[in-house]
Amino acid sequence: MTRMKMKTIRQFNETDLKDRLGQLRSELTKLRIESSKGTLKKESGKLKPLRRDIARMLTRLNEMKKQ
Repeated sequence: MTRMKMKTIRQFNETDLKDRLGQLRSELTKLRIESSKGTLKKESGKLKPLRRDIARMLTRLNEMKKQ
């Protein structure tokens, strides 16, 4: 999965953002479970960018609410 830039996130509408946010959160949960079991090897570098992508999407959703 590639990191998302704020420029591309701004192109999504609210429903698309919420759907994508749900997907990213489920993937993050899966990676955290694998990490706690100790089976996370190759994908250990995906946790931080995934958390940041989620934060970017939440920021954009909050911007939409304020408008």
